[in-house]
Amino acid sequence: MSLKYAIIGCGRISPNHIAAAIKNELEIVALCDIVPENMEDKLNTFNLPKSTPMYTDYKEMLEKEKPELVAICTESGEHAKIALDCIDAGSNLIIEKPIALSLEDADEIIRRAKDKNVKVSACHQNRFNKSIQKIREAVEDDRFGRLLHGTAHIRWNRGEDYYKHAPWRGTWEQDGGALMNQCIHNIDLLRWMMGDEIVEVVGMTDNLKHGFIEAEDFGVALVKFANGSYGVIEGTTNIFPTNLEETLYIFGDKGTVKAGGKSVNIIEEWLFADGKDDPEEVKATYQENPPSVYGFGHNPLYTDVIEAIKNDRDPYVTAEDGRRALELVLAIYKSAAEGTSVKLPLEKCSTMDFVGRFDK
Repeated sequence: MSLKYAIIGCGRISPNHIAAAIKNELEIVALCDIVPENMEDKLNTFNLPKSTPMYTDYKEMLEKEKPELVAICTESGEHAKIALDCIDAGSNLIIEKPIALSLEDADEIIRRAKDKNVKVSACHQNRFNKSIQKIREAVEDDRFGRLLHGTAHIRWNRGEDYYKHAPWRGTWEQDGGALMNQCIHNIDLLRWMMGDEIVEVVGMTDNLKHGFIEAEDFGVALVKFANGSYGVIEGTTNIFPTNLEETLYIFGDKGTVKAGGKSVNIIEEWLFADGKDDPEEVKATYQENPPSVYGFGHNPLYTDVIEAIKNDRDPYVTAEDGRRALELVLAIYKSAAEGTSVKLPLEKCSTMDFVGRFDK
């Protein structure tokens, strides 16, 4: 029996979700967006039945359609409010990144989902990249030995048109800047690979050439993990003339790995002291070339969430994972704004704490 599925927000990322829903044979019971044309467009693009209900009010949709699984793909600042309403209605959730824009909201999503016994997955789909799964396996098998340091580089381009197309982007209330929007996927991967637990963050952020947005277009950070390893983050949307790369390096005293390409879909270095596999063979096997930086991860993420609902287990990517990625970005913002290192864990922090940060 397929699950009843609805999507709230039919903008730029929604095709990846709808395609994954169709591939996983979910019953699409509703589309929801405040702009009817967005829904019409998706209806036509995916050849959905003309009778598919379309709603501009998600609360009405929840009440009438009672979906068992909802994807939230609205502007980031609306994620938490919509998520809490969906949880209260008993719907399981896939929430596009970031899970929320404040730690308090993320904590409330986690708490209420537990109370209502619904599954919530943060949409960090790059964890399902074949390259990333291979690296994760090496981490879990302890092939790196002692982890020393890891680096995440996101060297992309976003021009004025991108922000004009959706004016919520780049605002503190609805989005944040490059680190929160574009870089959070790789920031999530770095934290996950290096041991999750962080003790201290030092960051610097700036708005170097996007004077038309409120938040940062450049950020760098140094992260100290509880296991004694370090992380280095460099994220920017200023690369001339187009997206260059998204890379993840993991260095241990017995292993060196680099995942690269436009969205960490290609293993470019694979060196281990244990000699368990042929580096050239691994590099040849683990190189996907997705059509966009969104990669191929939505489909396996959906498959996993459906299985988590049916088997009453946690999803592979949990709401807590979403909170951890959010916490790290907010810690970088906080460190940069205050000009000091920030100790983790953070209990309270929000993008709204940084309003006016780059006002000239």
